[in-house]
Amino acid sequence: MVASTHWLATASGMSVLERGGNAFDAAVAVGLVLHVVEPHLNGLGGDVPVLGCAAGGEPFVLSGQGTSPAAATAEAFAALGLDAVPGTGLLPAVVPGAFGTWMDLLARYGTWSAPDVLAYAIGYARHGHPLLRQAAATIASVADLFSAHWPTSAATYLPGGQAPAAGSVLRNVALAETLERLAAAAAAHADREAGIEAARAAFYEGFVADAVDAFCREPVMDSTGDPHRGLLTADDLAAWRVREERPVTASFAGRTIAKTGPWGQGPVLLQQLTLLEGMDLEDTRPGSAELVHAVVEGAKLAFADRDAWYGDPDHTDVPLDALLSPAYAAERRALIGPTASDELRPGRPGDVEPRLARLALDAVEAARAGRSARGARPTGSGEPTFQPAAETDPEVATDGTTRGDTCHLDVVDAAGNVVSVTPSGGWLQSSPVVPGLGFALPTRAQMFWVEQGLPSSLGPRRRPRTTLSPTLVLRDGVPEIACGTPGGDQQDQWQVPFLLNHLVYGMGLQEAIDAPTWHTTHLVSSFAPREVELRGLHAEDRLGADVLDDLRRRGHDVTVTGPWSLGRLTAVARRDGLLRAAATPRGMQAYAAGR
Repeated sequence: MVASTHWLATASGMSVLERGGNAFDAAVAVGLVLHVVEPHLNGLGGDVPVLGCAAGGEPFVLSGQGTSPAAATAEAFAALGLDAVPGTGLLPAVVPGAFGTWMDLLARYGTWSAPDVLAYAIGYARHGHPLLRQAAATIASVADLFSAHWPTSAATYLPGGQAPAAGSVLRNVALAETLERLAAAAAAHADREAGIEAARAAFYEGFVADAVDAFCREPVMDSTGDPHRGLLTADDLAAWRVREERPVTASFAGRTIAKTGPWGQGPVLLQQLTLLEGMDLEDTRPGSAELVHAVVEGAKLAFADRDAWYGDPDHTDVPLDALLSPAYAAERRALIGPTASDELRPGRPGDVEPRLARLALDAVEAARAGRSARGARPTGSGEPTFQPAAETDPEVATDGTTRGDTCHLDVVDAAGNVVSVTPSGGWLQSSPVVPGLGFALPTRAQMFWVEQGLPSSLGPRRRPRTTLSPTLVLRDGVPEIACGTPGGDQQDQWQVPFLLNHLVYGMGLQEAIDAPTWHTTHLVSSFAPREVELRGLHAEDRLGADVLDDLRRRGHDVTVTGPWSLGRLTAVARRDGLLRAAATPRGMQAYAAGR
């Protein structure tokens, strides 16, 4: 079974499985195709956290998150007169982790060669693919930016000098040639693993690293309104390696939920579920005001902890054991009252005082005063937006300013290998295309705070605290479900009602995905301009007028969205000798397939 956020990627993964590849081979092919066909939401130069489990083995995490440059210091930004990392351009660029992670996953757990898994993405890059409506709208929105300041992006995405129409065939020949050179490096070796390593080296120590190094030495316009050189160098790429780690876990509804470590926001899902585990959910019903209120108020507490405590554990002490303990959950659960809180309330695990960034506190005060914390929205900031076909065109400003989303894929094979991946970063509107390579760099450093002394402070060769958050659900130690969704800060919110619907209320995978959903914006945005919407609650109108009115009476600032507007969940499952898969109908492009 394969489920992903684009039908061509799902079809490519099924082709791999039909031809004898395993789930990990298929996942690599799917992810590489997503880089090509959803360029506004991810790219070859992006980030890839992986959660997987080989049949009969233990679950694992591959930390496919690139680190900050060695030169990324608070002093470097102070010298530029900046107190925050911009959202676009070259200054926020980190090491591109995607390709190295795909190669690592293939070498450790796959069976195919690098040229074989690369062939699908090469085909769509060289011969083209039908341009998604939202991708076309994104390109049109930033066409002037490309033409005026980012000529390499204009050459790639404005064929003939014009923004391409939705449904037209888009080709990226430079990207195809990059992938072909990587495949050729692998093909020069008869041994499969030696070939994979040769492809990785060509990227991180060869022609790709050289092109990135040279490009980052030239000033590029970014969201500050001024051009800046990048800090990323070839040495940064050469020094980076994928990390295999043990997942962080918590118990919920008789299962074990596995997530990435606190260099991502994954543990925030575990904190929410631990809070809910102590509630009598049997007295609630799906989509009721009582349930939505409890979930939202729990999310506020968990995300406040995320913003106060999470960061790269190689560089900061994250008190995960305390944050995930039943005693701490009970203490936090007692804070949930009958009305919506307007406070940002991180806890005190281990009786240690929490600390939020000054700019985060400024954002809270600005929200109370009804204004933006940093004035006008900066040029090209943020993370890309997905807007379902049922909604209006995507909210992408002419300067590249956007709101959050990315891609996701899940695969399970007949042997029981299972994998969940959330590719992201390297968005076409976030950074200009690297000359000759056909892809952009990841701007994930915008998630650091320049202010020092915080768990997620900027520093040399650190992992930014990302929002990317794939999920594995295990039963008696055996993987049962792989799932996830794009959506930035919403990823670990939209997964909560899905898991409740499926594990607590007994809905099937597709029914649980299709059910009305919601999320809170009462948190510090992970992306520039790092704003807060106090008591903010976004909910699909399918929850019903009575439920929405009840939530307003409880003090939530409710924004009603379209009927199929929130979440892009996909999932696969292996249970009772059967394989299952499901994909969201929202946006009419995700697809699940199997045999």
